[in-house]
Amino acid sequence: MNAAASDLMTRQEAAEYLGIQPQTLSVWATSGRHKLPFVKVGRSVRYRRRDLDQWLESRTMTQTVADSLK
Repeated sequence: MNAAASDLMTRQEAAEYLGIQPQTLSVWATSGRHKLPFVKVGRSVRYRRRDLDQWLESRTMTQTVADSLK
């Protein structure tokens, strides 16, 4: 297995990595609620660890909106 293929996670693995349910990733993928990149391999969906890390980084906050209004 090459490095690119070993970097791919199943929906279950990606959900565990993010601490959410696999169904949540499925909803996000179909609704477009969050622009989390995924790879289609036939009928399977796979996630790259680097994409998950970049997505997490983009969601990192230093304060909530309510805190900024004080």
